[in-house]
Amino acid sequence: MTVVTRFAPSPTGYLHIGGARTALFNWLYARHFGGKFLLRIEDTDRARSTDEATAAIYDGLSWLGLNWDGDAVSQFSRRERHAEVARSLLASGQAYYCYATPDELEAMRAEQRATGRPLRYDGRWRDRDPAGAPEGILPTIRLRAPQIGETVVEDRVQGTVTVANDQMDDMVMLRGDGTPTYMLSVVVDDHDYGITNIIRGDDHLTNTFRQIQLYRAMGWDTPIFAHIPLIHGPDGKKLSKRHGAQAVHEWRDMGYLPETMRNYLLRLGWGHGDDEIISTEQAIAWFDLDGIGRSPSRLDFGKLDNLNGHYIREADDGRLAELITPPIETVLGRPLNATQKSRLAAGMAGLKARAKTVNDLAAAARLYAEDRPISPDAKAAVILTPAALELLRAWADCVSQAPDFNAATLEQAARSLTEGRGVKLGELAQPLRAALTGSTISPPIFEVASIFGKDEVIARLNDLHLA
Repeated sequence: MTVVTRFAPSPTGYLHIGGARTALFNWLYARHFGGKFLLRIEDTDRARSTDEATAAIYDGLSWLGLNWDGDAVSQFSRRERHAEVARSLLASGQAYYCYATPDELEAMRAEQRATGRPLRYDGRWRDRDPAGAPEGILPTIRLRAPQIGETVVEDRVQGTVTVANDQMDDMVMLRGDGTPTYMLSVVVDDHDYGITNIIRGDDHLTNTFRQIQLYRAMGWDTPIFAHIPLIHGPDGKKLSKRHGAQAVHEWRDMGYLPETMRNYLLRLGWGHGDDEIISTEQAIAWFDLDGIGRSPSRLDFGKLDNLNGHYIREADDGRLAELITPPIETVLGRPLNATQKSRLAAGMAGLKARAKTVNDLAAAARLYAEDRPISPDAKAAVILTPAALELLRAWADCVSQAPDFNAATLEQAARSLTEGRGVKLGELAQPLRAALTGSTISPPIFEVASIFGKDEVIARLNDLHLA
Protein backbone atom coordinates (compact mmCIF):
# COMPACT_ATOMS: atom_id res chain seq x y z
CA MET A 1 0.00 0.00 0.00
CA THR A 2 1.29 3.45 -0.92
CA VAL A 3 1.20 5.91 1.97
CA VAL A 4 -0.77 9.05 1.08
CA THR A 5 -0.95 11.99 3.49
CA ARG A 6 -2.42 15.44 3.08
CA PHE A 7 -2.35 18.95 4.45
CA ALA A 8 -5.72 20.66 4.28
CA PRO A 9 -5.63 24.29 5.47
CA SER A 10 -8.49 26.77 5.27
CA PRO A 11 -7.53 29.91 3.28
CA THR A 12 -8.98 32.32 5.80
CA GLY A 13 -5.66 33.76 7.00
CA TYR A 14 -1.93 33.23 7.06
CA LEU A 15 -0.15 29.88 7.37
CA HIS A 16 0.07 29.47 11.14
CA ILE A 17 3.14 27.90 12.73
CA GLY A 18 0.95 25.10 14.07
CA GLY A 19 -0.33 24.40 10.58
CA ALA A 20 3.23 24.47 9.27
CA ARG A 21 4.22 21.78 11.78
CA THR A 22 1.22 19.66 10.76
CA ALA A 23 2.26 20.01 7.13
CA LEU A 24 5.83 19.08 8.02
CA PHE A 25 4.80 15.92 9.88
CA ASN A 26 2.60 14.83 6.97
CA TRP A 27 5.35 15.62 4.46
CA LEU A 28 8.00 13.72 6.44
CA TYR A 29 5.75 10.71 6.93
CA ALA A 30 5.01 10.49 3.22
CA ARG A 31 8.64 10.98 2.24
CA HIS A 32 9.83 8.43 4.84
CA PHE A 33 7.64 5.74 3.29
CA GLY A 34 8.13 6.82 -0.31
CA GLY A 35 4.51 7.90 -0.56
CA LYS A 36 2.62 11.01 -1.61
CA PHE A 37 1.96 14.28 0.17
CA LEU A 38 -1.12 16.09 -1.14
CA LEU A 39 -2.34 19.65 -0.61
CA ARG A 40 -6.03 20.48 -0.37
CA ILE A 41 -7.33 24.00 0.13
CA GLU A 42 -10.49 23.77 2.23
CA ASP A 43 -12.21 26.81 0.79
CA THR A 44 -15.85 25.89 1.32
CA ASP A 45 -16.29 28.90 3.63
CA ARG A 46 -16.69 31.31 0.73
CA ALA A 47 -17.31 34.34 2.91
CA ARG A 48 -13.92 34.07 4.64
CA SER A 49 -11.74 32.33 2.04
CA THR A 50 -9.49 34.65 0.04
CA ASP A 51 -7.09 34.31 -2.86
CA GLU A 52 -4.49 36.20 -0.82
CA ALA A 53 -4.65 33.62 1.97
CA THR A 54 -4.37 30.78 -0.53
CA ALA A 55 -1.30 32.41 -2.07
CA ALA A 56 0.19 32.85 1.43
CA ILE A 57 -0.25 29.12 2.08
CA TYR A 58 1.50 28.22 -1.18
CA ASP A 59 4.27 30.70 -0.44
CA GLY A 60 4.77 29.51 3.13
CA LEU A 61 4.95 25.83 2.21
CA SER A 62 7.29 26.56 -0.69
CA TRP A 63 9.60 28.61 1.53
CA LEU A 64 9.70 25.78 4.05
CA GLY A 65 10.62 23.37 1.26
CA LEU A 66 7.50 21.24 1.75
CA ASN A 67 6.79 20.42 -1.86
CA TRP A 68 3.47 18.69 -2.49
CA ASP A 69 2.72 16.06 -5.11
CA GLY A 70 0.45 16.98 -8.01
CA ASP A 71 -1.79 20.02 -8.12
CA ALA A 72 -3.38 21.52 -5.05
CA VAL A 73 -7.10 20.74 -4.87
CA SER A 74 -9.84 23.25 -4.15
CA GLN A 75 -12.44 21.64 -1.92
CA PHE A 76 -15.11 24.05 -3.13
CA SER A 77 -14.65 22.81 -6.70
CA ARG A 78 -15.77 19.36 -5.58
CA ARG A 79 -19.03 20.41 -3.93
CA GLU A 80 -21.19 18.48 -6.42
CA ARG A 81 -19.37 15.27 -5.56
CA HIS A 82 -19.89 15.94 -1.86
CA ALA A 83 -23.60 16.51 -2.37
CA GLU A 84 -23.81 13.32 -4.41
CA VAL A 85 -22.54 11.30 -1.45
CA ALA A 86 -25.07 12.88 0.92
CA ARG A 87 -27.90 12.02 -1.48
CA SER A 88 -26.67 8.45 -1.83
CA LEU A 89 -26.89 8.05 1.94
CA LEU A 90 -30.38 9.53 1.81
CA ALA A 91 -31.37 6.98 -0.82
CA SER A 92 -29.99 4.09 1.24
CA GLY A 93 -31.85 5.19 4.36
CA GLN A 94 -28.69 6.13 6.26
CA ALA A 95 -29.56 9.82 6.12
CA TYR A 96 -32.79 11.80 6.33
CA TYR A 97 -34.30 15.19 5.62
CA CYS A 98 -34.51 17.54 8.58
CA TYR A 99 -37.07 20.37 8.33
CA ALA A 100 -36.27 22.03 11.67
CA THR A 101 -36.12 25.80 11.30
CA PRO A 102 -33.31 27.93 12.74
CA ASP A 103 -35.76 29.28 15.33
CA GLU A 104 -36.74 25.78 16.38
CA LEU A 105 -33.12 24.72 16.72
CA GLU A 106 -32.28 27.79 18.79
CA ALA A 107 -35.27 27.15 21.07
CA MET A 108 -34.10 23.54 21.46
CA ARG A 109 -30.60 24.69 22.45
CA ALA A 110 -31.98 27.27 24.86
CA GLU A 111 -34.02 24.60 26.65
CA GLN A 112 -30.96 22.32 26.81
CA ARG A 113 -28.90 25.13 28.33
CA ALA A 114 -31.60 25.89 30.86
CA THR A 115 -31.76 22.26 31.99
CA GLY A 116 -28.01 21.71 31.95
CA ARG A 117 -28.05 19.19 29.12
CA PRO A 118 -25.45 18.89 26.35
CA LEU A 119 -26.22 20.92 23.24
CA ARG A 120 -27.18 18.28 20.70
CA TYR A 121 -29.74 17.92 17.96
CA ASP A 122 -32.63 15.96 19.47
CA GLY A 123 -33.45 13.90 16.36
CA ARG A 124 -36.91 15.40 15.94
CA TRP A 125 -37.02 14.60 12.23
CA ARG A 126 -35.12 11.31 12.41
CA ASP A 127 -38.22 9.12 12.13
CA ARG A 128 -40.88 11.56 10.95
CA ASP A 129 -42.55 11.28 7.58
CA PRO A 130 -41.34 14.09 5.28
CA ALA A 131 -44.90 14.25 3.96
CA GLY A 132 -45.78 16.20 7.06
CA ALA A 133 -43.06 18.78 6.54
CA PRO A 134 -44.03 22.46 6.67
CA GLU A 135 -44.13 24.34 3.40
CA GLY A 136 -41.37 26.73 2.39
CA ILE A 137 -38.63 25.04 4.44
CA LEU A 138 -35.52 23.92 2.60
CA PRO A 139 -34.45 20.79 4.48
CA THR A 140 -30.97 19.80 5.50
CA ILE A 141 -29.71 16.25 5.11
CA ARG A 142 -28.52 14.65 8.34
CA LEU A 143 -26.61 11.42 8.85
CA ARG A 144 -28.61 8.76 10.64
CA ALA A 145 -25.88 8.08 13.19
CA PRO A 146 -25.85 4.99 15.41
CA GLN A 147 -27.46 5.62 18.81
CA ILE A 148 -26.15 2.64 20.71
CA GLY A 149 -22.67 1.24 21.17
CA GLU A 150 -19.42 3.14 20.86
CA THR A 151 -17.24 4.73 18.23
CA VAL A 152 -13.59 3.90 18.74
CA VAL A 153 -10.53 5.65 17.34
CA GLU A 154 -7.29 3.68 17.38
CA ASP A 155 -5.11 6.75 17.29
CA ARG A 156 -1.38 6.44 16.58
CA VAL A 157 -0.57 9.19 19.08
CA GLN A 158 -3.44 9.32 21.56
CA GLY A 159 -3.96 5.56 21.78
CA THR A 160 -7.45 4.04 21.95
CA VAL A 161 -10.05 6.76 22.35
CA THR A 162 -13.74 5.91 22.75
CA VAL A 163 -16.99 7.86 22.80
CA ALA A 164 -20.48 6.53 23.43
CA ASN A 165 -22.68 6.94 20.37
CA ASP A 166 -25.53 8.36 22.46
CA GLN A 167 -23.24 11.32 23.19
CA MET A 168 -23.28 12.35 19.54
CA ASP A 169 -26.12 13.61 17.40
CA ASP A 170 -27.06 13.34 13.74
CA MET A 171 -24.74 15.77 12.00
CA VAL A 172 -25.79 17.92 9.06
CA MET A 173 -24.09 16.86 5.83
CA LEU A 174 -25.94 19.04 3.33
CA ARG A 175 -27.38 22.45 4.18
CA GLY A 176 -30.78 23.61 3.05
CA ASP A 177 -29.22 25.55 0.17
CA GLY A 178 -27.55 22.37 -1.07
CA THR A 179 -24.02 23.22 0.04
CA PRO A 180 -22.02 20.52 1.83
CA THR A 181 -20.68 20.93 5.33
CA TYR A 182 -17.04 20.64 6.30
CA MET A 183 -17.57 17.24 7.96
CA LEU A 184 -18.95 15.70 4.77
CA SER A 185 -16.48 17.34 2.40
CA VAL A 186 -13.43 16.24 4.38
CA VAL A 187 -14.45 12.60 4.45
CA VAL A 188 -15.38 12.46 0.76
CA ASP A 189 -12.16 14.14 -0.34
CA ASP A 190 -9.97 11.98 1.89
CA HIS A 191 -11.62 8.86 0.53
CA ASP A 192 -11.59 9.89 -3.12
CA TYR A 193 -7.92 10.84 -3.02
CA GLY A 194 -6.89 7.66 -1.24
CA ILE A 195 -5.62 9.27 1.95
CA THR A 196 -4.18 6.49 4.09
CA ASN A 197 -2.94 8.50 7.06
CA ILE A 198 -4.44 11.63 8.59
CA ILE A 199 -2.02 13.52 10.84
CA ARG A 200 -3.57 16.64 12.36
CA GLY A 201 -3.98 18.60 15.57
CA ASP A 202 -5.73 16.99 18.52
CA ASP A 203 -8.34 19.75 18.39
CA HIS A 204 -9.82 17.70 15.53
CA LEU A 205 -10.25 14.56 17.64
CA THR A 206 -13.95 15.17 18.34
CA ASN A 207 -14.54 15.60 14.60
CA THR A 208 -12.91 12.24 13.97
CA PHE A 209 -15.64 10.31 15.79
CA ARG A 210 -18.29 11.81 13.53
CA GLN A 211 -16.21 11.32 10.43
CA ILE A 212 -15.64 7.64 11.25
CA GLN A 213 -19.41 7.20 11.40
CA LEU A 214 -19.65 8.64 7.92
CA TYR A 215 -16.90 6.36 6.61
CA ARG A 216 -18.79 3.36 7.98
CA ALA A 217 -22.10 4.52 6.58
CA MET A 218 -20.52 4.63 3.11
CA GLY A 219 -18.74 1.31 3.59
CA TRP A 220 -15.35 2.95 3.06
CA ASP A 221 -12.04 2.00 4.65
CA THR A 222 -11.09 4.32 7.50
CA PRO A 223 -7.69 6.04 7.32
CA ILE A 224 -5.17 5.71 10.13
CA PHE A 225 -5.47 8.72 12.42
CA ALA A 226 -2.76 10.48 14.43
CA HIS A 227 -3.78 13.53 16.45
CA ILE A 228 -0.81 15.59 17.58
CA PRO A 229 -0.84 17.92 20.62
CA LEU A 230 -0.98 21.65 19.97
CA ILE A 231 1.89 24.12 20.33
CA HIS A 232 1.84 26.37 23.38
CA GLY A 233 3.68 29.59 24.13
CA PRO A 234 6.70 29.73 26.47
CA ASP A 235 4.29 30.28 29.38
CA GLY A 236 2.52 27.00 28.69
CA LYS A 237 -0.67 28.68 27.50
CA LYS A 238 -2.36 28.26 24.15
CA LEU A 239 -0.41 30.05 21.44
CA SER A 240 -1.81 33.50 20.70
CA LYS A 241 -0.79 36.93 19.47
CA ARG A 242 0.60 37.87 22.86
CA HIS A 243 3.41 35.35 22.29
CA GLY A 244 4.61 37.20 19.20
CA ALA A 245 4.98 35.89 15.65
CA GLN A 246 2.55 33.18 14.61
CA ALA A 247 2.67 33.22 10.82
CA VAL A 248 5.35 31.46 8.83
CA HIS A 249 6.08 34.62 6.84
CA GLU A 250 6.73 36.50 10.09
CA TRP A 251 9.44 34.01 11.09
CA ARG A 252 10.98 34.36 7.65
CA ASP A 253 10.91 38.16 7.91
CA MET A 254 12.61 37.96 11.31
CA GLY A 255 15.56 36.25 9.67
CA TYR A 256 15.08 32.54 10.29
CA LEU A 257 16.17 30.05 7.63
CA PRO A 258 13.74 27.44 6.30
CA GLU A 259 16.03 24.59 7.35
CA THR A 260 16.02 26.03 10.86
CA MET A 261 12.25 26.07 10.94
CA ARG A 262 12.00 22.52 9.63
CA ASN A 263 14.36 21.31 12.35
CA TYR A 264 12.72 23.41 15.07
CA LEU A 265 9.14 22.49 14.18
CA LEU A 266 10.15 18.84 13.99
CA ARG A 267 11.43 18.96 17.56
CA LEU A 268 8.20 20.60 18.78
CA GLY A 269 6.51 17.39 19.81
CA TRP A 270 8.74 14.78 18.14
CA GLY A 271 12.02 13.35 19.28
CA HIS A 272 14.78 10.97 18.27
CA GLY A 273 16.78 10.23 21.38
CA ASP A 274 18.78 13.26 22.47
CA ASP A 275 19.27 14.60 18.95
CA GLU A 276 18.55 18.30 18.64
CA ILE A 277 20.16 19.24 15.32
CA ILE A 278 18.48 17.06 12.72
CA SER A 279 19.00 17.63 9.02
CA THR A 280 16.10 17.22 6.63
CA GLU A 281 17.70 14.07 5.23
CA GLN A 282 17.96 12.59 8.72
CA ALA A 283 14.40 13.65 9.52
CA ILE A 284 13.06 11.80 6.48
CA ALA A 285 15.06 8.70 7.39
CA TRP A 286 14.02 8.73 11.06
CA PHE A 287 10.49 10.11 11.13
CA ASP A 288 7.67 7.92 12.34
CA LEU A 289 4.63 8.51 14.50
CA ASP A 290 6.07 6.66 17.48
CA GLY A 291 8.31 9.64 18.21
CA ILE A 292 5.39 12.03 18.77
CA GLY A 293 4.59 12.81 22.41
CA ARG A 294 1.14 13.32 23.90
CA SER A 295 1.84 16.56 25.77
CA PRO A 296 1.70 20.03 24.22
CA SER A 297 5.09 21.43 23.24
CA ARG A 298 6.31 24.90 24.18
CA LEU A 299 8.02 27.48 22.04
CA ASP A 300 11.55 28.27 23.19
CA PHE A 301 12.92 31.29 21.38
CA GLY A 302 16.39 30.82 22.84
CA LYS A 303 16.64 27.35 21.32
CA LEU A 304 15.32 28.68 18.03
CA ASP A 305 17.98 31.41 17.90
CA ASN A 306 20.76 28.98 18.72
CA LEU A 307 19.52 26.55 16.09
CA ASN A 308 19.31 29.32 13.50
CA GLY A 309 22.86 30.37 14.34
CA HIS A 310 23.98 26.81 13.63
CA TYR A 311 22.29 26.71 10.23
CA ILE A 312 23.61 30.15 9.31
CA ARG A 313 27.15 28.94 10.01
CA GLU A 314 26.47 25.86 7.87
CA ALA A 315 24.91 27.81 4.99
CA ASP A 316 26.64 28.60 1.71
CA ASP A 317 28.22 32.08 1.76
CA GLY A 318 26.86 33.00 -1.66
CA ARG A 319 23.33 32.06 -0.64
CA LEU A 320 23.57 34.16 2.52
CA ALA A 321 24.91 37.11 0.55
CA GLU A 322 21.88 36.89 -1.74
CA LEU A 323 19.52 36.73 1.24
CA ILE A 324 20.93 39.84 2.92
CA THR A 325 21.23 41.96 -0.22
CA PRO A 326 17.54 43.05 -0.40
CA PRO A 327 17.30 44.24 3.24
CA ILE A 328 20.60 46.11 2.93
CA GLU A 329 19.40 47.77 -0.26
CA THR A 330 16.20 48.75 1.52
CA VAL A 331 18.10 50.41 4.36
CA LEU A 332 20.52 52.19 2.03
CA GLY A 333 17.79 53.17 -0.42
CA ARG A 334 19.76 52.06 -3.47
CA PRO A 335 20.89 48.90 -5.26
CA LEU A 336 24.31 47.45 -4.48
CA ASN A 337 26.90 47.38 -7.22
CA ALA A 338 28.84 44.29 -8.24
CA THR A 339 31.83 45.16 -6.08
CA GLN A 340 29.71 45.60 -2.97
CA LYS A 341 27.91 42.31 -3.59
CA SER A 342 31.24 40.58 -4.02
CA ARG A 343 32.42 42.00 -0.69
CA LEU A 344 29.31 40.68 1.04
CA ALA A 345 30.05 37.16 -0.14
CA ALA A 346 33.75 37.44 0.71
CA GLY A 347 33.01 38.74 4.19
CA MET A 348 30.37 36.16 5.02
CA ALA A 349 32.68 33.69 6.75
CA GLY A 350 33.67 36.28 9.35
CA LEU A 351 30.17 37.65 9.72
CA LYS A 352 28.10 34.51 10.07
CA ALA A 353 30.11 33.12 12.98
CA ARG A 354 28.31 35.55 15.33
CA ALA A 355 24.89 35.93 13.73
CA LYS A 356 21.73 34.41 15.16
CA THR A 357 19.41 35.59 12.36
CA VAL A 358 19.68 36.69 8.77
CA ASN A 359 18.66 40.15 9.97
CA ASP A 360 21.64 40.19 12.35
CA LEU A 361 23.80 39.20 9.43
CA ALA A 362 22.44 41.95 7.21
CA ALA A 363 23.00 44.59 9.88
CA ALA A 364 26.59 43.46 10.44
CA ALA A 365 27.35 43.16 6.72
CA ARG A 366 26.19 46.66 5.82
CA LEU A 367 29.71 47.94 6.41
CA TYR A 368 30.73 46.28 3.13
CA ALA A 369 28.03 48.14 1.22
CA GLU A 370 28.49 51.70 2.50
CA ASP A 371 29.69 54.30 0.02
CA ARG A 372 32.67 56.52 0.75
CA PRO A 373 33.18 58.76 2.51
CA ILE A 374 31.76 57.13 5.63
CA SER A 375 30.75 59.04 8.73
CA PRO A 376 32.12 57.53 11.97
CA ASP A 377 29.57 57.26 14.74
CA ALA A 378 30.12 59.10 18.01
CA LYS A 379 32.10 56.31 19.68
CA ALA A 380 34.27 55.76 16.61
CA ALA A 381 34.98 59.47 16.20
CA VAL A 382 36.41 59.66 19.74
CA ILE A 383 38.99 57.00 18.86
CA LEU A 384 40.32 58.91 15.84
CA THR A 385 42.70 61.12 17.78
CA PRO A 386 45.69 62.89 16.16
CA ALA A 387 48.00 60.20 17.61
CA ALA A 388 45.79 57.46 16.18
CA LEU A 389 45.71 59.13 12.77
CA GLU A 390 49.49 59.38 12.73
CA LEU A 391 49.75 55.66 13.53
CA LEU A 392 47.28 54.84 10.76
CA ARG A 393 49.31 56.93 8.30
CA ALA A 394 52.44 54.96 9.14
CA TRP A 395 50.59 51.66 8.74
CA ALA A 396 49.13 52.78 5.43
CA ASP A 397 52.60 53.58 4.14
CA CYS A 398 53.73 50.06 5.07
CA VAL A 399 50.84 48.13 3.55
CA SER A 400 50.53 50.24 0.40
CA GLN A 401 53.72 48.53 -0.79
CA ALA A 402 52.72 45.02 0.36
CA PRO A 403 52.65 42.49 -2.50
CA ASP A 404 49.97 40.39 -0.74
CA PHE A 405 47.09 42.37 0.71
CA ASN A 406 45.68 39.61 2.91
CA ALA A 407 44.65 39.56 6.56
CA ALA A 408 47.81 37.86 7.79
CA THR A 409 50.11 40.32 6.01
CA LEU A 410 48.12 43.32 7.20
CA GLU A 411 48.11 42.13 10.80
CA GLN A 412 51.83 41.38 10.75
CA ALA A 413 52.52 44.88 9.44
CA ALA A 414 50.46 46.29 12.31
CA ARG A 415 52.27 44.19 14.90
CA SER A 416 55.68 45.15 13.61
CA LEU A 417 54.74 48.82 13.63
CA THR A 418 53.19 48.86 17.10
CA GLU A 419 55.95 46.77 18.65
CA GLY A 420 58.54 49.11 17.17
CA ARG A 421 56.76 52.06 18.73
CA GLY A 422 56.17 50.38 22.06
CA VAL A 423 52.37 50.56 21.86
CA LYS A 424 49.68 47.90 22.02
CA LEU A 425 48.19 46.41 18.83
CA GLY A 426 44.75 47.66 19.85
CA GLU A 427 45.95 51.26 19.63
CA LEU A 428 46.17 50.77 15.89
CA ALA A 429 43.47 48.13 15.34
CA GLN A 430 40.67 50.08 17.00
CA PRO A 431 41.28 53.34 15.09
CA LEU A 432 41.60 51.27 11.91
CA ARG A 433 38.20 49.73 12.62
CA ALA A 434 36.71 53.18 13.19
CA ALA A 435 38.30 54.50 9.99
CA LEU A 436 37.22 51.64 7.74
CA THR A 437 33.78 50.86 9.15
CA GLY A 438 32.71 53.97 11.03
CA SER A 439 32.04 51.83 14.11
CA THR A 440 33.81 50.34 17.10
CA ILE A 441 32.32 46.91 16.33
CA SER A 442 33.09 44.74 13.32
CA PRO A 443 34.47 41.36 12.30
CA PRO A 444 38.26 41.01 12.71
CA ILE A 445 39.49 44.28 11.24
CA PHE A 446 42.39 42.90 9.23
CA GLU A 447 39.98 40.49 7.60
CA VAL A 448 37.70 43.45 6.82
CA ALA A 449 40.63 45.37 5.33
CA SER A 450 41.64 42.44 3.12
CA ILE A 451 38.07 42.17 1.80
CA PHE A 452 37.92 45.88 1.00
CA GLY A 453 41.20 45.58 -0.89
CA LYS A 454 44.18 47.89 -1.04
CA ASP A 455 42.65 50.68 -3.11
CA GLU A 456 39.53 50.97 -0.95
CA VAL A 457 41.46 50.83 2.33
CA ILE A 458 43.90 53.54 1.25
CA ALA A 459 41.03 55.64 -0.09
CA ARG A 460 39.10 55.37 3.18
CA LEU A 461 42.13 56.30 5.20
CA ASN A 462 42.85 59.23 2.89
CA ASP A 463 39.29 60.41 3.51
CA LEU A 464 40.48 61.11 7.04
CA HIS A 465 43.13 63.51 5.67
CA LEU A 466 46.04 61.61 7.14
CA ALA A 467 48.62 63.53 5.16
